[in-house]
Amino acid sequence: MPALRNFGVAFAVVYLALAAGFIVIMHRPIVFGEVMRRLPDAVMMVFPFKPMWYFARAGKVKVGDPAPEFNLPTADRKASVSLASFRGKMPVVLIFGSYT
Repeated sequence: MPALRNFGVAFAVVYLALAAGFIVIMHRPIVFGEVMRRLPDAVMMVFPFKPMWYFARAGKVKVGDPAPEFNLPTADRKASVSLASFRGKMPVVLIFGSYT
């Protein structure tokens, strides 16, 4: 029985270390995509990737907080628009998605 218990403890340590490693690289989605591309599909059945992704990628912005500052190029890519340039002047709505 001690051998079985030692195996269980070792398995749990390795599993948790791998899960923590996945969470760390989930903070860098491009690297995460490269890692996932090389892993077998069976890994998706062993680790709860969806909850881990939501945990790793959760933002820190709460309702009522000011939006984080960022710049976006205009449609013709000739200029850049700063979100701060609209602060206090007019509401801004950002839509991410497709109209097709």
